[in-house]
Amino acid sequence: MNTALGRPETSAAEVLGLLRRGAREQAFARVLEDYEQKVFRLCCALLGERTEAEDAAQESLLRVWHALERYDGRAGLSSWIYAITRNRCLSALSRRRTFDSLDERQWDESPLGPQTDQTLPEASDGRLQQLRDLVELLPERPRQLLRLYYFEDRSVSDVALMLGCPEGTVKTGLFRARAALATLLERRGLADPSYWQEMTP
Repeated sequence: MNTALGRPETSAAEVLGLLRRGAREQAFARVLEDYEQKVFRLCCALLGERTEAEDAAQESLLRVWHALERYDGRAGLSSWIYAITRNRCLSALSRRRTFDSLDERQWDESPLGPQTDQTLPEASDGRLQQLRDLVELLPERPRQLLRLYYFEDRSVSDVALMLGCPEGTVKTGLFRARAALATLLERRGLADPSYWQEMTP
């Protein structure tokens, strides 16, 4: 994968090499350049609230800075950074409510929780915004997956890496999330594909 500057993404070997030479600040600068936006987007997907996501992203990157000298390369660099970020977001979520661990047990629940009884807010930015509003009415796990896969345009492998779960779990989760969204569309009389063909950002 290439960065926006056209150079290869920083590897674990590069970071470890810089750390061995005592260049911790340079190593962190490379990490920050490659992962600052990715960490923020993951926080947005997991938390769903921009201000809280900004705080969580800053705290996650601060934790990466403090832990960087202990990074030993046994985990991939992306996996290590995303694990720190997930843990920070889970701590934030636990302050809101009791949060189930990231596994498939949550999918044993009804695909449409009580949130779907809410009144859908009026779409202010066209049908894409209306679709985003509908996704926000789904339970937490489907929201996270749909945000990352569709709104952040991440691949299945990227989503699996960011959420720390197997690709098969992501595929199954996306299937169930799409089914839940389809049910919600039907309930609201919005299942006609022609309605969404005119969707614009």
